[in-house]
Amino acid sequence: MGNTMQKSEETKVQEPGLLRQEDSNFTCEICTEPMLAIRKFKNGSLCKHPFCLDCIAKYIEVTVEESTGCIECPGLNCKQPLDPLSCRRIISKPIFEKWCDHLCDSTVLGSESCYCPYRDCSVLVLNECMDNLKKIKCPNCKKNFCFLCKIPWHAGYRCNESRHLRDRNDILVGELIEEKRWTRCYNCGHSVERVSGCRDIKCNSIQPCSQKVSSIQNDSKDLELYSMWGSVLPSMWRTIPFRSL
Repeated sequence: MGNTMQKSEETKVQEPGLLRQEDSNFTCEICTEPMLAIRKFKNGSLCKHPFCLDCIAKYIEVTVEESTGCIECPGLNCKQPLDPLSCRRIISKPIFEKWCDHLCDSTVLGSESCYCPYRDCSVLVLNECMDNLKKIKCPNCKKNFCFLCKIPWHAGYRCNESRHLRDRNDILVGELIEEKRWTRCYNCGHSVERVSGCRDIKCNSIQPCSQKVSSIQNDSKDLELYSMWGSVLPSMWRTIPFRSL
């Protein structure tokens, strides 16, 4: 009888503790598995979304490999950043250091910097004067590249066309267009060269688009300073039979 009473009292003492442990358990919003409270990730005081440590660690690892600086909480519609210090103990040292590097690049340098696109170089290039740069020369390898596109210099091609470059011949043609200072029809992309006559032209490529191309206002100015009216006899201009983009 005495043993029965003692066992009943022990059960009453343990029940409150068991209830508190059950209340603190949670379901991870990523893997949807039930988890113990000790497996819950705590994002400092920023947000309280229930994620397990393993899922958050994997999420950070994948996001860091995508070269992202600030990593947002994966919670639905949550824009709070993950606290790097809160995450440090659950991710590897190389991942944490890489994350810190990305944070430094994105926070301090912002959009006014890029890495040299050539694989044998890849140094960080800064726009220290905050100028509207386009074509620049890497201070390390001395090669030209486009600061806006962040790719090797696409001579003769506009930035919105550079992604369509298909082979080395495209690059060589572009360099020739830039060297000869040929202008191009804004509609079909064909290059033309003025042989004689005035500075106005109506496009007359193999597949005529009838677009009025432009006229140079001053011989000393760059060929991009063109207006969009007027036309002359096609014989005064020569269409350069290069493949248009």
